[in-house]
Formats: sequence, structure tokens, C-alpha cells
Amino acid sequence: MNTIRHNWTKEEIITLYNKPLMDLLYEAASAHRLFHNPNVVQVSTLLSIKTGGCPEDCGYCPQAARYHTNIEGNDLMTVSQVKAQALRAKSSGSSRVCMGAAWRNVKDGPEFDQVLEMVRTINKLDMEVCCTLGMITENQAKRLAEAGLYAYNHNLDSSEEYYKEVISTRGYEDRLQTIDNVRKTNVTVCSGGIIGMGESVEDRAGMLVALASLNPQPESVPINALVAVEGTPMENEKPVEIWDMVRMVATTRIVMPETQVRLSAGRTEMSREGQAMCFFAGANSIFAGDKLLTTPNPDVNEDMKMFDLLGLQPQKPFIKKMQPETIEAENSQYQTLGEKPKWSRPGHVIERNLEASTKRK
Repeated sequence: MNTIRHNWTKEEIITLYNKPLMDLLYEAASAHRLFHNPNVVQVSTLLSIKTGGCPEDCGYCPQAARYHTNIEGNDLMTVSQVKAQALRAKSSGSSRVCMGAAWRNVKDGPEFDQVLEMVRTINKLDMEVCCTLGMITENQAKRLAEAGLYAYNHNLDSSEEYYKEVISTRGYEDRLQTIDNVRKTNVTVCSGGIIGMGESVEDRAGMLVALASLNPQPESVPINALVAVEGTPMENEKPVEIWDMVRMVATTRIVMPETQVRLSAGRTEMSREGQAMCFFAGANSIFAGDKLLTTPNPDVNEDMKMFDLLGLQPQKPFIKKMQPETIEAENSQYQTLGEKPKWSRPGHVIERNLEASTKRK
């Protein structure tokens, strides 16, 4: 159990997932205690620094410009706005700020330079900084690392097979290439997925095989429950059962025992008892705040009450890895290259995505 494996098979993971629940929970909790303090959970804040207008066709996402979801978009936030939000998050108990921008990929230029300054600013507040900005090149990853980025999020979303039923505007290989570009720096990797999109247990296992096969495995794996938003292709998907979340968290914990398993989107639909089972099964991170990018999230005060009830303590920053140094822009070793990488566009047709894009026009 204390050995990190990179050769998990889909069949092994399916067998784990389908174990009698009490046996699965016992195994997961035992693995969790080998590598983590079971009474410590990291509190992170997710901040949408640029909302809406994304050119992708992800079937779950209300930020895709082609769908009619009535979200309130905004241009890139200023550095001072982000700093104010980060200070607010820190005062509420968060040790990590995750900044998300609705971009297909990072483009060199003033906006990326502004994001780099946001990273520098938050790192100087002694908080872990994570970004999710779409696909990035090796040079862009190195510039983020120099600025003091702690983690880069780039979810695989689902198995490679089911991915084609969710997104047609980018390829699975691009996800893996971006993760590989991040691995060429000292930035940690955050990569997970979403359940409840109509996928099978086999697809859930396939995603975990892809993540566990990475060497090293991601330092963070978010497990999201789909939040079905009206206007998206997945608006009619049924909410994920809590038992599915518990099983997915437990299986992830066993397969990747060193990883921080992040209980992410969908917590508004979970009872305290359900969340407690997820923590027992190995989840050791939550996102706090009233929103996760654009979807609802439990109030931070309610989360703190839950922590008190369960005897949980918020994790301090930089416990798993030392705080990165911030290099100022004028001293940067890596400069803008004006890159225009050719990220893939598979271009196959996903009927429900096409139907959602033409609805209510």
C-alpha cells in the first residue's frame, strides 16, 4: 500500500471502485493515513479572473461562447482586484488561490504579462498560487514558474475515449502535452476530472489510469461532480449520487495515495454527512467561497462550521512543497517568444453540443 504504482489497469481500478463500500472505505482511509494527516484539509479559493467568451465547446461549461447560459462575462481583472480577493480569501482561512481564465490557450502579450504579475503578487502574500489558463507552452510554463506559481491546473476531464463525447475543439493529447510542459518546471500539477457527464464506470477508471500512469503522478487531483447548467449540452444530466462521489474519491485515494484529492464542484448538493464520508475516504482539499468560477459553492462560514463539527483543521500553505521564489519581470530569464503553437482541433461533431449551440438563437 505504501508503494506508488504507475501501472494500474482499468480492470484493477473497476474492481476497486465496485468493492463493498465498507471495504473500499477502509482501504482508502488506511492509504490516506500513510501519507496525510486525516484531520487536516486544505481550503482553496477559486477566482475567475476572466469570465465567459471561451471559444471551446466543452459540453459541461457555461463559459463557452457558443452556448446560451446568460452568465455575466468580464474582461481580465486587474492586479489590484485580484490582490484584494486574495487577501479576503486568506482572512477566511484559504491557503491557496486558484485563478481561472476562460481561454483556450495562453497567448503571449500584455494579458499574460498581467497574469504573471498576479502570480507574483499572491505568492508574496505567502499563499499558494494555482492557475488554470488553458494549454501552455514550455516557455510559458517557465515564465509562470519564475513568477512564483505553485501549481498549474489542467484537467483531463474524463477517459480519452469519452473525452470525444464531451469536447470536439481540442484533443486529449493536448492536455497531456500541457501537463508535460508544466513538468519541465518546478510547478506542481493539478489534474482531475468530472463525473456525472453521462460517462460509465469504465470511463472513470480510464481517467484514473491516465492520471496514475503519469510519472510523477499529479500532486493534486480534483474530483468534480457535474453542475448541470441550463443552456449547456449537459443541462439535463441527473445529479451525481453521493455514493458515486464517495467511491470515486476513495478509488482515487488508493490509486494515487500521495496526491491531494480535491473535493471540488458539486458540494452544494452534498450533505455534511456526505462530505464527511468523502473526507474519510481520502479527500483532503475543498474550494471555499460562494462560487466556483461560475457555479454555486457553499458559504465559507458554513464550511468552517462543518470543520468544527468534524474536528478538521485548515492546512497551512507550503506544507507539501516549499514556497517558490518570485523573480521580478525585469530579472526574468525567460522572455516572451510570441509563440503561436498549433494545438489540435479534432473537429468531429458532437450532436448535443451542436444542438445546444443553435438553441434559442
